[in-house]
Amino acid sequence: MKSIRMAVAAAAAGASLVALTACSAPLEAGAAAVVGHERISAGDLKRNVKEYDAALAKTGLSAQSLGIPGSTTEVVLYQLANIEQAEQLVEKAKVNVTDAEVDQAIAGATQQGGSFEQYMVSQGMAPSNGRRFMRVSVGLQKLLAQYGGGTDQAAQQRGSERVQKEAAAIKITYSPRYGVLNTQRSQQSPGLFADAGRFGKAATQDAAQQQG
Repeated sequence: MKSIRMAVAAAAAGASLVALTACSAPLEAGAAAVVGHERISAGDLKRNVKEYDAALAKTGLSAQSLGIPGSTTEVVLYQLANIEQAEQLVEKAKVNVTDAEVDQAIAGATQQGGSFEQYMVSQGMAPSNGRRFMRVSVGLQKLLAQYGGGTDQAAQQRGSERVQKEAAAIKITYSPRYGVLNTQRSQQSPGLFADAGRFGKAATQDAAQQQG
């Protein structure tokens, strides 16, 4: 099983990175994050984490085997923000993805064995988000080709740069209770979030114990 990807994965065609852009705008009460014009509520996050943890146990996978950096709550929040940002990007570009293309992407994701549920767990997503995740993945691949003007390596690079630029305009704001993105992860601070909030404090305490 491949390590978990800290980005929206592009199904059969490989992985496409959509950079997250955090900002310091205030959040309304009860929001875990705001992505562009959409809100991820604390309730949505809690439900997704509960489903993800249950699927993790059911499939017999472990956070360690998947290379999860930090808690499952961090990973699920990060991936929910990723997929929401990518979804808005694809919708803004008016990229159409058919149900048949989603079905094909799902088949491609499981062609090497394993269930689709296992695949979704490996991507840090609750299985109920499966079709949404794959639809966005296919949309991103189309967008890469559209922005790059082709499918060769040079075109993919041009497309990736354009996608990154467009994604940066869709701001992501995380609730302070989850901290800030940890851009310099280390053995002492391995989580996705650090420096502030619940996860950041835990990481700081761990670092202090390591140094003590």
